[in-house]
Amino acid sequence: CLGIVKSKKKTFLIASNCHPQTIDICQTRATGFDINVVVSAAKDFDYSSGDVCGVLVQYPGTEGEVLDYAEFVKDAHAHGVKVVMATDLLALTTLRPPGEIGADIAVGSAQRFGVPMGYGGPHAAFLATSQEYKRLMPGRIIGVSVDSSGKPALRMAMQTREQHIRRDKATSNICTAQALLANMAAMYAVYHGPAGLKAIADRVHGLAGTFAHGLKKLGTVTVQELPYFDTVKITCADANAIAEEACKNEMNLRVVDANTITVAFDETTTLEDVDKLFKVFSGGKPVDFTAESIAPEVSSSIPPSLVRDSPYLTHPIFSMYHTEHELLRYLHKLQSKDLSLCHSMIPLGSCTMKLNATVEMMPVTDPKFANMHPFAPIDQAAGYHEMFDNLGDLLNTITGFDSFSLQPNAGASGEYAGLMVIRAYHKVCHDKHAVPILLLCLALFVYEPCAKNAGKRRPPPKCLHHSCLCARYKPCKCCYVWNEDCCRRN
Repeated sequence: CLGIVKSKKKTFLIASNCHPQTIDICQTRATGFDINVVVSAAKDFDYSSGDVCGVLVQYPGTEGEVLDYAEFVKDAHAHGVKVVMATDLLALTTLRPPGEIGADIAVGSAQRFGVPMGYGGPHAAFLATSQEYKRLMPGRIIGVSVDSSGKPALRMAMQTREQHIRRDKATSNICTAQALLANMAAMYAVYHGPAGLKAIADRVHGLAGTFAHGLKKLGTVTVQELPYFDTVKITCADANAIAEEACKNEMNLRVVDANTITVAFDETTTLEDVDKLFKVFSGGKPVDFTAESIAPEVSSSIPPSLVRDSPYLTHPIFSMYHTEHELLRYLHKLQSKDLSLCHSMIPLGSCTMKLNATVEMMPVTDPKFANMHPFAPIDQAAGYHEMFDNLGDLLNTITGFDSFSLQPNAGASGEYAGLMVIRAYHKVCHDKHAVPILLLCLALFVYEPCAKNAGKRRPPPKCLHHSCLCARYKPCKCCYVWNEDCCRRN
C-alpha cells in the first residue's frame, strides 16, 4: 500500500479481528518504514486525516466470523484507501474471493494446503493483487512466452527483489527456504484438484456446523450467530475451566477471554473428536446424541451473498493427476528437468538447497516434528525446547559466546531478524544516530530489502567509515556504521 501511494501516506489501519500474530508482525514491519499502525474495529476506521495508505481486514476473522466486506471496500476506495485482505486458501474454495469483493491485495499462508503445522513453520505465504499493481509486487513474475521452437515456455518477466537488479528500490526479502513448502502446497492442489479441495472444505465446514448445532442442543453455552467457516465462537461461564477439561481429553482450545472460547476444525478432525467436545462442553450433563446422528440436520451457515460461484484452479494440470501413481510419475518427470546437487553445484540463489542436506528436510513429514501446533502449551512441546537448548549449547561452545538466539532458516528472514536485534540494541542504548548495517558481500542478495525493512538506508559513499570501497563504491567489508550527524555535516 505504501508503494502504491508512493510513500506519501504514512498511516495503516488494521482491523481488530485480525489474528493477533498478524497484527504483531505488521507492527514490527511498520517500524522500519516509519508507518503509523492503528488497530481498531473495522467499523470505526477513520479516514478523515487523509494520511491512510491502506487497511487490513481478516476474512474469515480470527474468531471465526465471516463478514461481508463489500460496502466496507467501497467506502475505503471512496477515500482513496487500498484494502488488503488476509485470508485462508481452503476457505476461499467456498467463500466469495477477495478479488470479487473488491480488495486490492490478498495475503495469507498456504499451510492449509497439505503443509504440517511444524510448531509454527516454515510455511509458504501467498500474495495476490490486481493487474494494476502487478509491477509493484515483490519477488519474481514468471510469464508465459514461446521458446525458439515456437512451443509454450515460461520465462522470468520481472525480477524486483535482488539488489543487483534494482538495488535500493528492491522491497522484498523473499528467500528460497519457502520454495519447498510452496511446492508441497502446489502438489497438494494438483493431487486434489478443485473438486477435491471443495469436498475437504465442505467437510471441515460441516464438522464446525455439527459442533455448533450440538452445542445449541446441549444448551450449556451460547454459540455465536454470525456466519463461520471452520471456527466456532462460544460464550460460556468459565472459558478456562472448559479449556482445562478439553486438555484432559488431549485437545487444546483457544481461550479468548474469561467467558469466550473458540474451537477450530480442519481436515484431520473426525466425528469422534466432535463427540469428545460435546462431553467437554456438556458440564456433566448426559449427551443423548452423537455427531453422526445430528450431522444430517446441519446446513451451511454461509449466506448466499458470500458463497463462491466462480471457478478456480482452471489450468489443466489441476485436473490430471488424482491418483498416487499418476502424481508420482508427474513428480518424477519434473525432477528429471531440475538442476540439483545430483548434477552440479548451484551457482546463484537457492541457498536452502545448496546448504541443507537431505536428512535435514526429512523431519518435515515426520509426525513427531510436523504435528505440533505453534500455540501448543510449552509443557506439551518439551522435546522441541530440549532440541533448541541443546543446539544453543553447542553453538555457544563452538563460538565462545555466552548466549544464543535461533532465527529462521531462510537467509532473508535471519538477516532481517539480526538487523532488528541490532536496531533494538541501539534503541535501548539511546544511540539513535548510529545506524549499523550488516553487509554480507558475495553472499545472498538480500541485503537491500532486509536493511530497508529494518529501517536502515545505504549511506552516501563519502559518509562510510571503517569500510573498503571498490571502484563502483560497493562496500566490501562485513559492516560499517553510518553516522547521521556526519551526513548532515557533509
